[in-house]
Amino acid sequence: MKRTFNFASRNIKELVRDPLGAVFAILLPLFLLFVFRQFDIPNEAYLPENFTPGIIVFAFSFLTLFESTLVSRDRTTALMTRLSVSPMKRAEYVPGYLLSTLPIALLQCLLITAAGVALGLPMRARVLLAIPAALPAAVLFALFGVFIGNIVSDKAAPGVSSVIVQLVCFTSGMYFPKELVGKGFAAVCDLLPFGACLDLIRAAVSGGDVFSAADAAVLAAWLAATLAAAALLRKKSI
Repeated sequence: MKRTFNFASRNIKELVRDPLGAVFAILLPLFLLFVFRQFDIPNEAYLPENFTPGIIVFAFSFLTLFESTLVSRDRTTALMTRLSVSPMKRAEYVPGYLLSTLPIALLQCLLITAAGVALGLPMRARVLLAIPAALPAAVLFALFGVFIGNIVSDKAAPGVSSVIVQLVCFTSGMYFPKELVGKGFAAVCDLLPFGACLDLIRAAVSGGDVFSAADAAVLAAWLAATLAAAALLRKKSI
């Protein structure tokens, strides 16, 4: 466990070497939240209790970018070679990468929730539930990053990771109900984890029953699949 935390600490230092990226991953979601709250859009998706969770999920998509860039860079340098002859076990690599992004995810969630309250989100005790409810989403996006970082170069990682950002925008339902596009589109989106991540945080914030058993199954399946894939690729790269 100590080796995992030491590795995570090293990864955090690598991430903060590019402070502009971390600042952008926080300021852009806050900017979007502020801009869209200035308009009276006749769509339930833009109500504070619905749109604030959507911005949280959108912000987490940047975790994929951070992780993929870090992992791919580590893979193309001599770091993995040095670690392969160290006492560190293979099973400790993925947790070490995941733990390095959790402080960023926590800061994103806290700032966006606070901004949401300032912009109309009802201040209730359950608003704080957004933080633990967002944890599965943060882990999932970080796992996506570890997976991508193990299959592409450090130059290609940002471009591939941007696909995740676009999928969040268009398939999660944060900007518009998926059913507006069509039942077929909605059915495909329901198989992806982004809408489930959004529904989980919305349910925590509003207390509604928007997070269904199907959402839980989809989210759990994607978490298990990405963890297994990331761990397998990590072992092969060492």
